[in-house]
Amino acid sequence: MSGFDEALLLRLQFYLTAAYPCSYLDDRLARSQVAAPGGRVDTAVYSELVRLGFRRSGNHVYRPRCDCCRACIPVRLRVDEFMPNRTQRRCAARNADLTLRLKPLAFEEAHYRLYRRYQGVRHPGAGMDQDDRDQYAGFLLQSQVDSVLAEFSLHGEPVMVALLDRLLDGLSAVYTFYDPNLSSRSLGVYGVLNEIRLAQELSLPYLYLGYWIAQCRKMSYKAAYPPLEQFREGRWQPFIEDANG
Repeated sequence: MSGFDEALLLRLQFYLTAAYPCSYLDDRLARSQVAAPGGRVDTAVYSELVRLGFRRSGNHVYRPRCDCCRACIPVRLRVDEFMPNRTQRRCAARNADLTLRLKPLAFEEAHYRLYRRYQGVRHPGAGMDQDDRDQYAGFLLQSQVDSVLAEFSLHGEPVMVALLDRLLDGLSAVYTFYDPNLSSRSLGVYGVLNEIRLAQELSLPYLYLGYWIAQCRKMSYKAAYPPLEQFREGRWQPFIEDANG
């Protein structure tokens, strides 16, 4: 763990889960390494864990540890070196009428309805499209770290919400959902562009984008935001688009 504060991690234990169906690649089994107890993972500890390829879902902190697959590659963007391409600049201009507000992690009925519409169109049958309010809150509104909801509104109505964690060296994009009926706006792209801008404004060098998976379309888009770094073989290094993981 060279370059990391090992003392911060000594308060934790790590265990491997049993195999379960992979959420990203069909006909594959996945396993995760989990940091426990989740209640001890504050911002400082989580910042170290993210640098080691971990992510979180609620208070569940994990990283892939599959037996025969290395397709999930942690990636982060060096925000000060990012230059938007023409498509991304057009996306920013197309959404200039949206209003951004940063909000605490608190339940709002409008956010929950937007989340259910998003899941119902983008991920039907995956289970999350049936999440009730408690499941929604457990997934998005439970955090032991410095977290915020970035709400984007059109004419006073939220059309996109992004959950962001502020780490010691960057922002971590946890989850984003948006109005699926506004596909022409490319809201997912606009969300990433704003996360980059927020990291720059906060003088944080990195935007952590989670896992890049070449064979999974909903995870491979991250290659469109250079310059990326990837965490492989125990260290961060320049990103190479390798379909084999």
